[in-house]
Amino acid sequence: MNSIAPSKPILKSLSYLDTTPKLSIPTGRKIQSKRSQICNIKSIYKQESRSFAAGLVTNRADWQTSCAILASNVVSQQGAENTDIVTSVNGAHQTLDLVPILKENNLPKPLSITDFSPAPMHGSELRVAYQGVPGAYSEAAAGKAYPNCVAIPCDQFEVAFQAVGHWIADRAVLPVENSLGGSIHRNYDLLLRHNLHIVGEVQLPVHHCLLALPGVRKEDLNRVISHPQALSQCESTLTKLGLNVAREAFDDTAGAAEFIATHNLRDTAAIASSRAAELYGLQVLADGIQDDSSNVTRFVMLAREPIIPRTDRPFKTSIVFAHDEGMSVLFKVLSAFEFRNISLTKIESRPYKNRPIRVVGDASTGTAKHFEYMFYIDFEASMADPRAQNALAEVQEFTSFLRVLGSYPMDMTPWSPNRDL
Repeated sequence: MNSIAPSKPILKSLSYLDTTPKLSIPTGRKIQSKRSQICNIKSIYKQESRSFAAGLVTNRADWQTSCAILASNVVSQQGAENTDIVTSVNGAHQTLDLVPILKENNLPKPLSITDFSPAPMHGSELRVAYQGVPGAYSEAAAGKAYPNCVAIPCDQFEVAFQAVGHWIADRAVLPVENSLGGSIHRNYDLLLRHNLHIVGEVQLPVHHCLLALPGVRKEDLNRVISHPQALSQCESTLTKLGLNVAREAFDDTAGAAEFIATHNLRDTAAIASSRAAELYGLQVLADGIQDDSSNVTRFVMLAREPIIPRTDRPFKTSIVFAHDEGMSVLFKVLSAFEFRNISLTKIESRPYKNRPIRVVGDASTGTAKHFEYMFYIDFEASMADPRAQNALAEVQEFTSFLRVLGSYPMDMTPWSPNRDL
């Protein structure tokens, strides 16, 4: 996916200004120049205008200022094609059409400066990327994190990261851990690879359903398809239901439901949400089939820019670090937080891909080899808290690499295991 460079459309539209000659603009007449094929300028300037005395544009800066003022007051023409509409532009001036207005709307809309403007306020028409198809639990998490957002489905976690980095989306909501299945390692690796910041978290109860085409009974099933974690989370319940059939892994839960509906598979069921059943016209054969009702997935919200940490509400901070001498530094790092009474909520290790193996001693004599790891830690403190600042200052002395992934508000919403999605 190619990156969108915000400057290109703007520079292209203004590139002709470097060679524009000085113009004398007579009052009340249309200007015809060599560039009349590009635009028709129709304008009346007041002779007493302080910026453009005697109607004369004296230099390139004045020309740019003139264009900017006039372009900002363009009014769509109404009525007959040959009728000039007089409007007020800095006074009683005639309307100026820098770009011809097309009658037809079937052409692609060009990029504008609004396509590269800062993201809107929290939850207001935000473009949020998630992995999966409509009906996925990630879509529900995006809706919980940013109500009224425009959800953008992505087929891979990597694509969701790139969508934010390339300004196609304003945020991404991606899972990092599940209370039953553990960590989603792929997203931990992508957090390190991409220069995005964690700006929030949301915890979503997972409520699995067994879905099939209308009229299909349990006795008709030969296989069950879903995401590997969903299959493992419902293994015991499926056996209790008498479904000793083949289990097949799929990319995501809602994608499995869509696959059954698209291919009209009457011998296959999917494990997905009740919303997926509504979207793809499936019936719910069994509701709440997860083995453990305390099934919660934690999602993180990602953005291009970090948020300003605060101390007036509970915050969490996520970091990643490594050391050239291996895991011996881990105790020192943990002590820096314990000494300041900072609680850790998670610690995760991932292979140090740049240096996966460290040889101890002389390699020619067959000495030991140790695996190298990077450590991800979440702790309950804001980066605006002096305790957290002092702890990380001490951690930095022990480590060769340290990066703050984000300092963000904790999800404090009440949770009910019986909540249906």
